[in-house]
Amino acid sequence: MRDYKKEYEEYHGKPKQIKERAKRNSARRQLNLKKGDGKEADHKKPLSKGGTNQKKNLRAVSLKVNRKKSNN
Repeated sequence: MRDYKKEYEEYHGKPKQIKERAKRNSARRQLNLKKGDGKEADHKKPLSKGGTNQKKNLRAVSLKVNRKKSNN
């Protein structure tokens, strides 16, 4: 059974992760994406590699396309 409380304490609740989540949420708002619409905000240059939330670095893509991308 998955321990969500422990997972939050050890990873999702860390200041760096909270900041990254806020950036991802901001990108969705900039692209006017809604929950359940099947789209995600794609950062052409990932946040993890120094990308930003500037309009030129964002695009709306399907879940399948965005999840296929890798930070490798």
